Amino acid sequence: MYFRYRKNIDNYTMSKSLISTKANFGTLPVFLTAISTILGAVMFLRFGFSVGSVGFLGTLAIIFIGHLVTIPTALALAEIATNQKVEGGGEYFIISRSFGINIGAAIGITLYLSQAISVAFYVIAFGEAFEAIKPWVAETFGYELYDNRLFTIPALLLLIWLMVTKGADLGMKALYIVVAILAISLVLFFFGSTSYSEVFDSSLLFKKAASNKDFFYVFAIIFPAFTGMTAGVGLSGDLKDPKKSIPYGTLSATIIGMVIYVFIALKLISSASPEDLVNDQLIMSKIALWGPIIPIGLAAATISSALGSLMVAPRTLQAIGGDGVFPNSKLNYWLSRSTSKNNEPRNATILTSFIALFFVLMGDVNAVAEIISMFFMVTYGSLCLISFMQHFAADPSYRPSFKSKWYFSLLGAVMCVFLMFKINTTYAFSALILMTLIYFYITIKSNTEKGMATIFQSVIYQFSRTMQVFLQKAEKEKVLESWRPGVLCLSKDSFERYGAFEMMKWISYRYGFGSFIHFEKGYFSKESKLIAENKLNKLIKKASESNSNVFLQTIISPSNTAAIVQAIQQPAISGQANNMMLFEYKRGENEWLSTIIDNYSLLKTANYDLCILDSSDKGFGFKKDIHVWIRKQDYENANLMILLSYIILGHPDWKKGKIKIFATFPKESMAIEEKNLIDLTASGRLPISPNNIRVLPLDHDKSSKDLINEYSADADLTLIGFHEAALKAENSIEIFGGYSIGNILFVNTLKSKFIK
Repeated sequence: MYFRYRKNIDNYTMSKSLISTKANFGTLPVFLTAISTILGAVMFLRFGFSVGSVGFLGTLAIIFIGHLVTIPTALALAEIATNQKVEGGGEYFIISRSFGINIGAAIGITLYLSQAISVAFYVIAFGEAFEAIKPWVAETFGYELYDNRLFTIPALLLLIWLMVTKGADLGMKALYIVVAILAISLVLFFFGSTSYSEVFDSSLLFKKAASNKDFFYVFAIIFPAFTGMTAGVGLSGDLKDPKKSIPYGTLSATIIGMVIYVFIALKLISSASPEDLVNDQLIMSKIALWGPIIPIGLAAATISSALGSLMVAPRTLQAIGGDGVFPNSKLNYWLSRSTSKNNEPRNATILTSFIALFFVLMGDVNAVAEIISMFFMVTYGSLCLISFMQHFAADPSYRPSFKSKWYFSLLGAVMCVFLMFKINTTYAFSALILMTLIYFYITIKSNTEKGMATIFQSVIYQFSRTMQVFLQKAEKEKVLESWRPGVLCLSKDSFERYGAFEMMKWISYRYGFGSFIHFEKGYFSKESKLIAENKLNKLIKKASESNSNVFLQTIISPSNTAAIVQAIQQPAISGQANNMMLFEYKRGENEWLSTIIDNYSLLKTANYDLCILDSSDKGFGFKKDIHVWIRKQDYENANLMILLSYIILGHPDWKKGKIKIFATFPKESMAIEEKNLIDLTASGRLPISPNNIRVLPLDHDKSSKDLINEYSADADLTLIGFHEAALKAENSIEIFGGYSIGNILFVNTLKSKFIK
C-alpha cells in the first residue's frame, strides 16, 4: 500500500498529482526533446575524438553497437506505451507498473540520478562552447579564462530559476529555437570544406586507427549521445496522447539521429586528420562553412539538453514520491507536491538542482559520462527485459497496438549487461549493488508493494505450463533406474500434527515432488469452500516460512473413501506421474489407520506405493538417526526404504544425520546377506558406512518388534516394511502396533526398486 502522508491526502489525490491538468503536448515535443538531446554535447565535443581514436569503421561500430541498445529500447518503449496508460514519471512509471513498486523504485531512483547528473553533464559541456571566445577575451581584455565553471555555474543557476518560475512551457518554446539552430549548424557543417578534404584519399576510410585508446573507453564517452532518445518519455504526464506520441516521437528521433551520426562520421574523417580530430574538440568549427555556428549550436544544444533533463528528472522524482517509495512520509509528500497552476514539480526541481550543482563543480565531462552510461544501461536493460518477458508471459491483457519482436528485446537486455561490464566493471558492480541496496532498504523500511509483480507470475506460469506439457508428451522412461518419488499426501489432521508435512518437505526438497492435500470433511458448500480456502492459505504461509517445495491443495468430501478416491486422481503437478501415497496417523488412534487399510485396494488399483507415518509423542527428535529395518518377509520393500532414507537425509534438517541398516536373517545366511547389503550401498554410492550395516540373527524367542524396540529406541525415524498379505488378515491393524520408539514410516512397494 502507499503511504498516508496526511489525513486529508488520499491515494486519488496523490495519483492525480502525477497527471498534468494541462496535458496538451503532442508528438512534436517528444521528438524535439529526443533529437535535441541526441544531437547535443557529445556530437559537438567528443564525436571527432571518437573518429580520430578508433577510425571511421570503429566509429560505425560504436554507432551500431550503441543502437543495438537504443533501438530495441525504443521499440520496447513504443510497445509498452501502447499497451497501458502512461502517466507522469515516464520510464519509471513503465518499469514500476510492470515489475512492481519496489523493483521499479530501485531502478527508478538510479534512473533519476542519471537524469539529474545529465543536467550537470550538459551544463559542463555548455561551458566548452566558450573555448572559442577565450583567446578573444584574453587579447581584448587581457584576462585569461581558465576555469569553465565561471560560465557553467551561472548558466545552471539561470536554468534553475527559469524552471522553478516558468516551468515546462518555457522549455517547450525554447526547443523550437534550439532545433532550428541545430539544423542550421549541421547544414553549414556539411557544406563546409577544408584543405584536407580536397586531397583526402577515400581508401583511408577503411584504415585502422593508430590510436592506443581502448574501444570501450571511447564507447563509454560517446554512448550518452544515443541515450537522448528517451528524453521525451519523461514528459508522459504532459502529453495529450502518450500512446501515440511516445512511440512516434522516440522511434523517429532514434532512427534519424543514427543516420545523421553516420554522415557526421563520414564528414569528419574526410575533412580533418586523426591528430586534429583527437586534439581539437571543436574541430567541427574548423570544417563548417561558417565556424562560429558550431559553438553557437553547441551552446544551444547543451542548454536545451540540460533544460530537457531538468524538466524530466524532477518529474521522475515526483512520481517516485507519489508512489510513497521513500520511508519518510513527509519526504514523499514534499517531493510529490506540485504547483497548483500548472502542476510543475517545484520541490523535486529544487532537489535536482542541488545534485546537478554538485556534479557541475566536478567539471569532468568524461567521468560524468561514464556514470550516466551505467545508470542508463540499467534502465534500458529493464525496459527491454519487460518487453521480452511480456512476450513470453502471453498475458491476455497485454495487447499493445505497436508490437516489437521478442528477440529484439532480448538482444537489447543482453547488450546492456554486456556493455556495462565492458565499459567499466567497477561502475557496473557499483550500479547493481546500489540498486540492490535500495531495493532491500525500501522493502524493509516502507509499506510499498512487494517487488514480484504480475509479470513474473505470468512468466513462471507460462514456463510451468510449457514444461508440464513437454514432460507429458515426452517418451516416459520405463526403466526402474529412473524412479523418483512423486508423492501425494492426504491428511485430515494438517494443523494438529505436522509430521506428514515435514516428511513431504524432506522428500520434495531435491529428488522428489510432493502434493500435500488437506482433507476437509463435509459437504461442498459456500461455507466449507471458504473454510478450505482459509486453511489452504495457512498452509501456504507455513510452507513459505519453512522454505518448503511442497505443492498444497485442499479437498472437501463427506466420506473418507471418497476423499481418497479424489486424492489418487489428482494430476501430477511436476510433469511426472504420481507413484506414491503417504498417510499419517497418531499412534494409538486407529480410526484413520483402519480407513487406510480398508482402502488399500484403491491404492493398488492406482498403482501407488504406500507409506504410512506412525506419529509418536517423541516426534522426529534431533533428526540424527534414521534406521532402516529389513526383514525376510518384506525384502521387496528394502530398496525403496533405503532410497527414501537417502532422499530424506538430503534435506538440510538432517545435515548431521546418518543412516543405519538393520537386517534379520537366519544365522546360516547372515554373512552372505551382510556382504550383499554392503555391496549394494557401495555400488549405489549411498552414504551408508559398512559399520552402520548390522545383520541380526532371527531369534525364535524374540520377535522382530522386540528387536526394533531394543535397537531403535533412540532413532529419530525408523523405516519398516510391510506387505499386502498382512493387510488382508483379520488382525491387520496389529502389524502397526506394539512399537515404543519414535516416529515410524511403514513402507509398501508394488514393484521392487532398483539401486544402480
